[in-house]
Amino acid sequence: MKKYNVYGLGNALVDTEIQVADQDLENLSIEKGLMTLVDEDRQHFLIDNLQDHLTLSKRACGGSAANTVISVAQFGGSGYLACKVADDDNGQFYLQDLIDSGVDHSVEPDLERGITGKCLVMVTPDAERTMNSFLGIGEQLAPTDIDASAIAASEYIYIEGYLVTSDTGRAAAIKARELAQENGTQVAISLSDPGIVEHFKQGLKDMIGPGVDLLFCNKQEALNWCETDDFEVATKTMQKTAKKFAITMGSDGAVVFDGFDTLHVQAQPVTAVDTNGAGDMFAGAFLYGITQGQSYVDAATFANRAASAVVGQYGPRLHVAEYNGLKIA
Repeated sequence: MKKYNVYGLGNALVDTEIQVADQDLENLSIEKGLMTLVDEDRQHFLIDNLQDHLTLSKRACGGSAANTVISVAQFGGSGYLACKVADDDNGQFYLQDLIDSGVDHSVEPDLERGITGKCLVMVTPDAERTMNSFLGIGEQLAPTDIDASAIAASEYIYIEGYLVTSDTGRAAAIKARELAQENGTQVAISLSDPGIVEHFKQGLKDMIGPGVDLLFCNKQEALNWCETDDFEVATKTMQKTAKKFAITMGSDGAVVFDGFDTLHVQAQPVTAVDTNGAGDMFAGAFLYGITQGQSYVDAATFANRAASAVVGQYGPRLHVAEYNGLKIA
């Protein structure tokens, strides 16, 4: 039995989540519903212009892979995260939050330069999340930050597609995939965001290489990846990229391919207030399920239930007691 269920690789971002109106996004020329990379000056400008909303904010250790691995650990699994932080207040906060969440790491804060990455998560009344991210020192995540022994000790590695935006991050993702394949560790990857697929497709292809064991994406990402408007065509084409996959579709549930059959799993009814972290939670719950021996249908049913729970409240995580409650439901 391997030490870790999941080894995650991704950007370390300290999230600040705030509630805004659509007019706020329009006034500040922010593209709704997407993740946009910004520099530190732009992020400071946005925060300065949204000061009235910051009283509602909450700081949390974030980033897509982190959210996913934390959920694996909180459900009772074992997780490890490779990332990069600076030796600043946010960096120390981030690493302590990982430890408190039950996730192992071997990150040594960079003492010489840089600042820890930050993400401003803006949630509109329709529950849509819009993210403006400053990667900070996380943009320098590199192959030297990969722990080969921890990858070999893991059942799966989980790579967030957002790493494609950085040359060194993309190289780290490729190195991690290669190490996993050499050591019999299964490779899972997320396409992360429709804009990422649209603008960085070749880089994602490089990260995926000859193919991965498991791919996570939402419906729009699948359509963008397969360059089609026909979802049925996309589910066929996706089989050339991954041996197995899970495609989330919000209130329409999820479609999973278990290597043999393509199956639709119904969503759990919920009144959404914040979609931030829904895909990360789905991936974490799904990975937890399959590493505990669940079928793809059962794991997707569990993952839909977990994702519904997280969109029914603010923030990408649940309260500790809620994780066990979802397993019992």
